Amino acid sequence: MWGDVAIAFLLAFIVAFMGTPYTIKIAHKVGAVDVPKDERRMHKKAMPKFGGPAVIVGFLVSVIYLLIVMSMEHTIDLFGSEEYGIKLLGMFLGILVISITCIIDDIITIKPITKLIGQTLAAMIVVSFGIRIVDMDIPFFNSHEISEAASACLTVIWIVGITNAINLIDGLDGLSSGISVISAISLLIIFVLNGSPLISIILVAALAGALVGFLPFNFAPARTFIGDTGSNFLGFILSIISILGVAKTYTIAVIVLPLIVLGLPIFDTLWAIARRLIKGKSIKAIFKADKGHLHHRIVAKGFSQKQAVLILYGISATFGIFAVILLESGIWKALSFLLMVIVALGLGYKNFKAERSETQRYECVECKYIYNPKFGNEKAGIKPGTAFEDLPDDWVCPVCGEGKDMFEIHQ
Repeated sequence: MWGDVAIAFLLAFIVAFMGTPYTIKIAHKVGAVDVPKDERRMHKKAMPKFGGPAVIVGFLVSVIYLLIVMSMEHTIDLFGSEEYGIKLLGMFLGILVISITCIIDDIITIKPITKLIGQTLAAMIVVSFGIRIVDMDIPFFNSHEISEAASACLTVIWIVGITNAINLIDGLDGLSSGISVISAISLLIIFVLNGSPLISIILVAALAGALVGFLPFNFAPARTFIGDTGSNFLGFILSIISILGVAKTYTIAVIVLPLIVLGLPIFDTLWAIARRLIKGKSIKAIFKADKGHLHHRIVAKGFSQKQAVLILYGISATFGIFAVILLESGIWKALSFLLMVIVALGLGYKNFKAERSETQRYECVECKYIYNPKFGNEKAGIKPGTAFEDLPDDWVCPVCGEGKDMFEIHQ
């Protein structure tokens, strides 16, 4: 098994890593470029946003190669009782639909409702080919069987929900791709411990490999964005893999594990829906983008993009580790781990904030200009003694013109 896992990871990594530079060139040719038209965007210059196809191709090449080889070696039976061949065909068709929809969106921008229709259609294709949340052993209920209609609806909601959760958290360099890597690795560990089907382990290993191959081009300062094509694919495939990985285990604890692993994007999405409904007082408000996501709020506190991303990586990793401990050692050890993390953060938070004093200098990642609060930036009307956190939101580097989000603490 581990040889197949290594091949899945490395092949996807190589294809994605070698393919990403080509997607950057293609992005400029087809117009898949993100221009910062409003203050919600965290970047200050036009950026290619077509990295998704490199991740998708890396994933598909790795998975298809291994499916062929493993079928020839009789390691996996695609046409046995589990009908993995049919299910995977549905998955590939769903990927095709969601990719076409989002490639169009990356190039010419389509309405949110149109994209939602494409996501729903892709999810319905997957369900029609047999990938479903079938049973759940829920405490205090005698039966864990779900009706066919309820199963189909629940699965579509799950797939569309996770697809949008990853898409909505895609707001900083390397954020959605990095969180997806952490989620994929967490699910890989859970699948191995849980004795999940080999196909789910191969799929999640290939996804992790493709993302690790893409991340060097996407981490701050990014050379390319993953785009709607990539972020929608990540949520779509993670939702499907999580279903396949727990397909043979129906205890509520195991069904909940993917929810915990993907807890950060799920919470951010639910909070965004509630926030927009309260603020806009209409269903239409849900589809209106805002600057209230977790990553926006962290950056607004004065943290750099890179710091905000690393903070959210840490939160996502905590969710993943919590899920693994819950499966392996039970609820009490998992809760004690979470409590220790909260205590450690509580004790260290004050000291961390103290380091971000009025004398802290910040360096532009583009031109290496260093902002020193001692001297300020008098040409721009910034008086000496002004901390970096207190600079106006529209302040830019006096050398290269980059915004505040392109600065990080000078070491």
